[in-house]
Amino acid sequence: MSQPQSFTERVAEARRNISEITVGEAYRRQLDGAVLIDVRESTEHQDGIAAGAIPLSRGLLEGAIGARVPDVETELVLYCAGGARSALAAESLQQMGYRNVHSMVAGFAGWKAASLPWAVPAGMNETQRSRYQRHITLPEIGEAGQQRLLDSTVLVVGAGGLGSPALVYLAAAGVGTIVLVDNDSVDASNLQRQVVHSTDRIGMPKVLSAQMTIGSLNPDVTVEGHDERLTAANVLDLIKGVDLIVDGADNFPTRYLLNDASILTGTPVVHGSIFRFEGQVAVFDPTRGPCYRCLFPEPPPPELAPNCAEAGVLGVLPGVIGAMQAVETIKLLLDIGEPLVGSLLTYDALDQRVLRLDVPKRHDCMACSDPDLPPVLVDYDETCAAVSPQPGS
Repeated sequence: MSQPQSFTERVAEARRNISEITVGEAYRRQLDGAVLIDVRESTEHQDGIAAGAIPLSRGLLEGAIGARVPDVETELVLYCAGGARSALAAESLQQMGYRNVHSMVAGFAGWKAASLPWAVPAGMNETQRSRYQRHITLPEIGEAGQQRLLDSTVLVVGAGGLGSPALVYLAAAGVGTIVLVDNDSVDASNLQRQVVHSTDRIGMPKVLSAQMTIGSLNPDVTVEGHDERLTAANVLDLIKGVDLIVDGADNFPTRYLLNDASILTGTPVVHGSIFRFEGQVAVFDPTRGPCYRCLFPEPPPPELAPNCAEAGVLGVLPGVIGAMQAVETIKLLLDIGEPLVGSLLTYDALDQRVLRLDVPKRHDCMACSDPDLPPVLVDYDETCAAVSPQPGS
């Protein structure tokens, strides 16, 4: 029975089957269009990374290379710290069908010694790299994507049932700045579903309670709290500078106001709503799809729009819908996946049924059909009264 090969023997065998090039030749090929791939672990990047290289660790390479470099004819130059792991990686890619793969002899140490361009990745420190390691491991996110989240600003309207899970997961994900608007206070009846609050905070402004929770969860996140009601007078100031809006409102006046402000500013809205055992999620991006008024042109009368206090709600339901809103938010911030633009996702908790419905852009929409006639911001309380004073589900 033959003995298993040692790592040294395995590398030696791989080198007989692949192309190895010097750091100087690797640099010349990169200038001519070859893709440089760093197969080291992310913890090694603190020593620097070659300029223009794609970080794709050895453990993820085979599973992620197809998404990053789909054309098997693309010339690839792989490097590690000293040239051993990149040799094994090059052999593996050849076996997958990539036809023009090289391993860089001497690795990153040789690259630096030759004074070729390199830099230490900006932004995250080692504590942050450890915190977000599971994100960084995903090729669709990586260190650059995580830094993008840290640099993002999101407006969350409402710190209630929908806002609570959205806030917690966005903060845990490292969304760097959250602008939070809610003028309500924590009530004992909220605690059945509003998980960002706790019993000892009953009577406290929800904004302050949420700030305390997020502060203890992730010190990387800044919460800019506004203990005030969202109105036509302040909505544009609150939206200014944010990347997108998470709609955690539980009343129609706020939803229509957010929609119209979204159209005026071009800011996407990640919408969520709940009723008893059912929930809905959608993305209304005025730059590439329908708006909320395309789906619901006019606010309904109060008697047709009961809130959770009147109709009741399954406590876990806003957790499901709010988490979905957080997913859509992260997808939009990172420009990954297929967001719910032009779609409405419906969820029924009683039978665990999820449906995705198309929402067409209405050519006669009173809000978004004519760019020359933008909507006028108004407060809808007189025509569509909300039972609660502020978003909060």
